[in-house]
Amino acid sequence: MTAPTFATGERGAEGATARRGRAGRPDAPPRRPRALGRRLQRPGAWFALPAAALLALFFAYPLVTSLWQSFFATSGGVSTWVGLEQYARLFEDPLIGKSLVNAGIILVVQVPLMIGLALGLAYLLNQSWLRFRSGFRLLTFLPAVTTLVAYAVVFRVMLSTDGGAVNQVLGLFGAQPIDWLNNEWWARVAVIAAITWRWTGYNMVIILAGLQSIPGELYEAARIDGAGRWQIFTRIVIPQLRPVLIFTTVTSTIGALQLFDENYILTEGGPNDATLTPVLYLYKVGFRQFDFGYASAIAWLLVVLTAVIAFIQFRLMREKP
Repeated sequence: MTAPTFATGERGAEGATARRGRAGRPDAPPRRPRALGRRLQRPGAWFALPAAALLALFFAYPLVTSLWQSFFATSGGVSTWVGLEQYARLFEDPLIGKSLVNAGIILVVQVPLMIGLALGLAYLLNQSWLRFRSGFRLLTFLPAVTTLVAYAVVFRVMLSTDGGAVNQVLGLFGAQPIDWLNNEWWARVAVIAAITWRWTGYNMVIILAGLQSIPGELYEAARIDGAGRWQIFTRIVIPQLRPVLIFTTVTSTIGALQLFDENYILTEGGPNDATLTPVLYLYKVGFRQFDFGYASAIAWLLVVLTAVIAFIQFRLMREKP
């Protein structure tokens, strides 16, 4: 009776040892759950396929096509290869230089003004003692949800020389009417004011989110050490908001370089091309003169300038080690 039982147990032990040995060998075949995991990941690729197709159709294809088209010139409906001739025209076109100067003026004046206002409003609307904070935040953000064309038309009516609301208010204080949209200096002021009105609330919400992520312990520790409001703002708030300020500054810079709707509706680039921007000039060259090769070259010039300026801003504003 004991011998058969011993043999059976021995064979069972040997089988278990063999199974453990096969499972522990480095050349053992992959386990089924891993293959099952790979099969379960395949539906993710199918779900991402529509987005990838749309990205290729509406981003990658136009990008490559515009680069290819910038090497051609069209005359009489016939496209001819001209190489870098379209890019050489950029250095001889005075309107390119003027549009870049106009964009630079807007960038240097409007972006710091808007970011400063957004930072001040966000800091104010983050104070616990302020009543109706949610309502004030909503009112500040509302301009960002208005359509570009609608608010630009409203600004054009308000800034009208004859009967405009702004000149009527100035007249109450005895000031003379200002020709907002037909004077080179005031046209730039009008465009900057319109952009600042619309996008300040948008940047304020982003900065406000950054303020709310700052731990309250930092404020308490600073007050215990005797720091005042200004010291807390400069030594704690600004350093903690550095990534947010970099983001808002870079995105606002890109928006200033790509400005089109406001100056097109308010002034159409005038007077005397004082509000002409590279994108508006690109539109006129491409869709009024139908010189799509040169328009593509302008577009790629703008892409390079935007990338360079954004890179410089990242380098200048990056967090110190």
